Amino acid sequence: MKIAVPDKISPSYFVAEAAVELGFFKAEGLDVSLELVYPVDKAYAALREGAIDFVGGAAHAVVSTFPGFKGAKLIAAQAQGMYWFLVMRSDLGAKRGDLDVVKGRTIGAAPWVNTGLRGMLIAAGIDPERDKVNIAPVPGTLDSVPNFGVMAARAVEAGKLDGFWANGMGAEVAVRGGFGTVVADVRRGDGPKECFNYTAPAITASDALIARSPQTVAAAVRAIVKTQAALKADVTRAGEVGRKLFPPEEAQLIVELIRRDLPYYDATLSRDFVAGMCAFAKSQGVLDADVAYEDVVATQFAPLWKG
Repeated sequence: MKIAVPDKISPSYFVAEAAVELGFFKAEGLDVSLELVYPVDKAYAALREGAIDFVGGAAHAVVSTFPGFKGAKLIAAQAQGMYWFLVMRSDLGAKRGDLDVVKGRTIGAAPWVNTGLRGMLIAAGIDPERDKVNIAPVPGTLDSVPNFGVMAARAVEAGKLDGFWANGMGAEVAVRGGFGTVVADVRRGDGPKECFNYTAPAITASDALIARSPQTVAAAVRAIVKTQAALKADVTRAGEVGRKLFPPEEAQLIVELIRRDLPYYDATLSRDFVAGMCAFAKSQGVLDADVAYEDVVATQFAPLWKG
């Protein structure tokens, strides 16, 4: 079996990566390999086509391939809350929480990640068109493979962007390098409060797999929950994963980044989260109508979320 993530050198989908690399899928009887499929809509397209079995990606982006969540369900959260950071060039003198700094600037963001930034700015009273905020793709690749946060940080360092909206690894590289300042971290209270539930890193399976082999999906959920518990019990195990998957610089950073994220490690997919995510998706024009909680979440696996 295969699980796809849209960004690899990152804390965003680390639980999915660690479930593979630390053997938690294997312990549940599943032979699962990890694949990088970028951007996230391509990962969901691969799920629809049966090329992969699970996606560890942004929950709101399921509708990129499964309109109205028809054909796929969220089965567990890797963590709670929208998990991207707004980082601006340090020479702009931006202060934490000062979203006005984006006006007239070019901000790099990945496909479907960009909707989170747009939604946050609109909720804060900033109109990207009126205020000339150019939310743009990030140029370049890392070793010929997109790894978005690091790629975005290097683009800011090179003067190709004024800022970026991306994962915690990119933010950390930019801050430690002295060329970036964190302006917004939604998980930790920056920006409008409702933005927390715009999305979350989730695990998604197709309706076909859920119907055909519910025991397989249940095993995957158990693996995710046990991975979260193992990292909470000993966060240094994140270093094992980082040394296998990341370049040396990023591998040295991952334990601290995961330590910061541990308070958000909870596999629960709450009704409040789904309501907030769907309202956000409707506001962005990617969801046409209200959908029931049970149409978004495979609720039969809810008893497994707390281990």
